[in-house]
Amino acid sequence: MRHTTGRSPGRKSPGDGAPVRSTGNGNASSADGARASSAAPTLVAGAGGFIGGHLVRALIERGERVRAVDVKPRGEWFQVHGEAENLELDLARREACAEAAAGAARVYNLAADMGGIGFIASHDADCMSSVLINAHLLAAARDAGVERYFYASSACVYATDRQLAPEATALTEADAYPALPDGGYGWEKLFSERMCQAFRADYGLETRIGRYHNAYGPHGAWEGGREKAPAAICRKVAEAELRGAGEFEVWGDGRQTRSFMYVDDCVEGTLRVADSAYPEPLNIGSAELVSIDELCDAVTAAAGVELARRYDPTAPQGVRGRNSDNTLARRVLGWEPRTSLADGIAPTYEWVRERVVARADVAAAGAV
Repeated sequence: MRHTTGRSPGRKSPGDGAPVRSTGNGNASSADGARASSAAPTLVAGAGGFIGGHLVRALIERGERVRAVDVKPRGEWFQVHGEAENLELDLARREACAEAAAGAARVYNLAADMGGIGFIASHDADCMSSVLINAHLLAAARDAGVERYFYASSACVYATDRQLAPEATALTEADAYPALPDGGYGWEKLFSERMCQAFRADYGLETRIGRYHNAYGPHGAWEGGREKAPAAICRKVAEAELRGAGEFEVWGDGRQTRSFMYVDDCVEGTLRVADSAYPEPLNIGSAELVSIDELCDAVTAAAGVELARRYDPTAPQGVRGRNSDNTLARRVLGWEPRTSLADGIAPTYEWVRERVVARADVAAAGAV
């Protein structure tokens, strides 16, 4: 049964699941982008992805000329901003990186082949191949005289032997060593951090590194296998609600723990790290440690439903417990993420539910 509760709506996008398009036609050429500003462009690699789309929006809103690049066809981008110069390029190729970085003042590298635990647990080679993107883009940035280069790393770089219990000790930046990252994805991220540091030491390229902890929010993957836990739980709850089912599936036993960071905080943290004078890796993550059961509680509360849970202990779960220690971020940036899980899940659930409803409507129309 669904209870009526006030829910904070997220940003709206077309109900058919098409990418959000801001003003402009979403196919801006270099000349279109130049009209927005005569300044050198800021390159966002992975702009068609979840965090990348939000970052492009934030950069445009602060008056920057943005070059948005992704390997996916533009119709598959989560957000398309017509004010940006939008390019489809495979940044695993060196010549594509040279084209993307040409004339850029800054680079934000968020491009990677990745997803939630179900994807990264079974695609080590694909995840590790993202090292090509960072290697080629660093070289292109150096050759183009880029002023600053931000690399989006991950909490998966942290040693797994420090993450064996749900009662997780918050991870400081020093806890990445001795190195024992989480799977191929974690090893790729840690190696790419080292490449950034080497390019700073050897070539003077000003690199900045942010270690993301479980970002979530609207305008990201919510089905298909690449979605992360918050979006997956939102989808499962919405599907159960619409079917009138009394339960939904949860991977694991529900007691594994994480901190989840709302995407607006992720973008703000990214900009703060990129703008800072601090050259070493910094955590960008919430310090609100919750169990997966508590995440489920937040989603069902946002949905206004009561549902039983069917646990699958054989499903991929990742480490047992992980949290972000923000001591260094507070000292260096004077900031840490502030959005509570309850406040962030409400618009996230609303956005995912709209997609689930739209999918059901399409299926019903096709059955007629």
